[in-house]
Amino acid sequence: MLAASTLAQAACAVMAHGPAFLIPALHDQRGLSLAEAGVVAAAPTVGVMLTLVAWGLLTDRRGERLVLVSGLVLTTLAGLAAVLVDGLVPLTLALFLGGAASACSAAASGRVVVGWFPPHRRGLAMGIRQMAQPVGVGVAAVSIATVADRHGVGAALWVPTIATAVAALVVVLVVLDPPRPPAKDGPAPSPYRGDGFLARVHGVSMLLVVPQFVVWTFALVWLVQDRDWSPAAAGALVAVAQVVAALGRIAAGQLSDVVGSRTRPLRWVAVAAAVAMGLLGLAAGLDSAVAVPLMVVATALTVADNGLAFTAVAERAGPHWSGRALGLQNTAQFLTAALVPPLGGLAVIHAGYAATFALAAVFPVVAVALVPVRGERPLG
Repeated sequence: MLAASTLAQAACAVMAHGPAFLIPALHDQRGLSLAEAGVVAAAPTVGVMLTLVAWGLLTDRRGERLVLVSGLVLTTLAGLAAVLVDGLVPLTLALFLGGAASACSAAASGRVVVGWFPPHRRGLAMGIRQMAQPVGVGVAAVSIATVADRHGVGAALWVPTIATAVAALVVVLVVLDPPRPPAKDGPAPSPYRGDGFLARVHGVSMLLVVPQFVVWTFALVWLVQDRDWSPAAAGALVAVAQVVAALGRIAAGQLSDVVGSRTRPLRWVAVAAAVAMGLLGLAAGLDSAVAVPLMVVATALTVADNGLAFTAVAERAGPHWSGRALGLQNTAQFLTAALVPPLGGLAVIHAGYAATFALAAVFPVVAVALVPVRGERPLG
């Protein structure tokens, strides 16, 4: 169950984030401007953001297996359409539909893990599942850009299409809906009523997305422009940092199982992220050699919260509401993440990289106070 749900999420990440690596080929081979190529690359992300809650609602109503199978099949069909069509508008529409369909895995694959693993093992399992996104982005970065450069855009779009087709087959063979108790006395009441726990976790996640995407967006260009690294060396270090970050998600999940809490480690991660970003800003401002390893540390710490918050939301919302709650969780993070690159770019232009890194430390500081540690219920 864990392997199948992780594969599904990784394949959907290839579809959602892979088109970003088509921008050079779209510009050079199809004559699109960088702005037009950027619209094409952003189309699947917009599709994901607009359909997360709807897929979560369907997961609550009809179950995880149906959502994953139908969503992955639709994603594969949209990918096939993207391979076959020509022109800016048809390609953009096909990728938008592919992103919209790929959002199926966000809630459904997470609920498979939450449903089949007991509380004392759930944090580690969810940490492994949360590795899927950086793995999917890594696969896309390695494969799509290379195939597009050598064989064209259409050939490169076979990568997400084949990935989601394989994931659909695995889900059909492996995934079963986890046991779910029937709702008592009609529809289950909303977990948001009279309780601010979930809203506070959503807020914490939005705040912690800011330093995460500041590092993700600007680490490479900072190494090249301010540290005089070659693009190849900078890219290799960023890739290593992403591997470390993926392992950090597993470690954070295991820690939450050991201490029997999701919110206490979430607060610890927020504190650590604030310290790491502050030190990174200071070291970058002083042009210290320690700034580079601090960037790797900051990359790992700023993503370690993701699985903790995701698990906390699913557990608190319960089996009849977790699909919608996880959809809201992801939508809030997507909206925040979309604002970070343009606003962060303005900060870099007017204040520089060091000040931008230091400013990003403010957001996890606020998150520390918002983490609802006292409102958490005992696991299990």
